[in-house]
Amino acid sequence: MIQASELILNPDGSVYHLNLRPEHIAHDIIFVGDQNRVEKITQFFDSIEYSTQKREFKTQTGIYKGKRISVMSTGIGPDNIDIVLNELDALVNIDLETRLPKEELTSLNIIRIGTSGSLHADIPCDSFVMSKFGLGLDNMLRSYLIDEVSNVAIEDAFVAHTNWDIRKGKPYAIACSEKLEKIIESDKIFKGITATAGGFYGPQGRVLRLNIQDSALNSKMDNFDFNDNRITNLEMETAAIYGLSALLGHNALSLNAIIANRASGTFSEDSYKAVDELISYTLNKLAGK
Repeated sequence: MIQASELILNPDGSVYHLNLRPEHIAHDIIFVGDQNRVEKITQFFDSIEYSTQKREFKTQTGIYKGKRISVMSTGIGPDNIDIVLNELDALVNIDLETRLPKEELTSLNIIRIGTSGSLHADIPCDSFVMSKFGLGLDNMLRSYLIDEVSNVAIEDAFVAHTNWDIRKGKPYAIACSEKLEKIIESDKIFKGITATAGGFYGPQGRVLRLNIQDSALNSKMDNFDFNDNRITNLEMETAAIYGLSALLGHNALSLNAIIANRASGTFSEDSYKAVDELISYTLNKLAGK
């Protein structure tokens, strides 16, 4: 039995942070970071059956072209992903009354939709990027036993290429779900490695009043290549989503609408349109349309 201190439930039986019970979620789930982006996706739904919010975690579940889908905001960073993935898994794979894992486990389909800047001139504004791999620079996943799901070859190549200071913890590399990759991919979607940082400022090379450990890290990442997989973008969630999903037996894929190109110094002329097009494209693929 899983103790009450380990799996905390609210008085109504919902999981502690997400404020959800098993019947509230679909098996196809879209993640966004910002709670205000949830309704940017559910505005396309035919109907909404359930909505709740606790802290930064907002969830809406409804129907899109006959497909039941949940949309959830995760907030910022790998630490929030640790909460979201573990509590979502508990909803489908732990009997919340007996506090025992179920004998038959359920695999969720999880797709993150976000915005990002491209690191390369040939990945233009308004294009879509699929994260073939998540490269975690954040250390969160190292709290778990990850050897069976991580790509050590990518990790070692990145450490060598960047002369990574191992005092920061060894980066981890996790592949996306092949199942979801096949459902979502198209000739118009770029693929590559998404680097996941543990913070927004120093961990992503931004300098305000504090010097950072490696001021050249971003330029090193720009020219890293592993078997024709470049680092296409830098954010704060993808690798954590991939890692926990792989460990727990769920399918995960991360998609970004490119709204800025750092190499060319350009910004999308209509970033809202680019995001809406990615949302529509993803919903239709999930619905089999």
